[in-house]
Amino acid sequence: MAVATITTKSAGKSVSKSAAKPVRTSARKPGRTPSPLKRAPLPAGRPREWYEEHNRRLKAMRLAIALLDSGVYLPEKASNRRIRSTAVRIGIHRPSNTTCRVVRTLIG
Repeated sequence: MAVATITTKSAGKSVSKSAAKPVRTSARKPGRTPSPLKRAPLPAGRPREWYEEHNRRLKAMRLAIALLDSGVYLPEKASNRRIRSTAVRIGIHRPSNTTCRVVRTLIG
């Protein structure tokens, strides 16, 4: 810990004060669960295709994260079969060919 010496003008005395600030860690305390994210409602008034594409991207992100966690780091290694088996493993509906292509784009 660094200690700085500060001299006051009025009294001419040296005072030792700690110049270091406490370090914050990102580690959570054991037994404490993080609060769930609060989802905001989707904006109203958009075309149906916008909502479909939005949900497709969310699904593709979940699948891409699961594939990266399982060791698939290259788009060439993420075949439609592997992406669909990952979807079954994490409990989401079978992705379409378009969603599989979006997953590969996200990985690459």
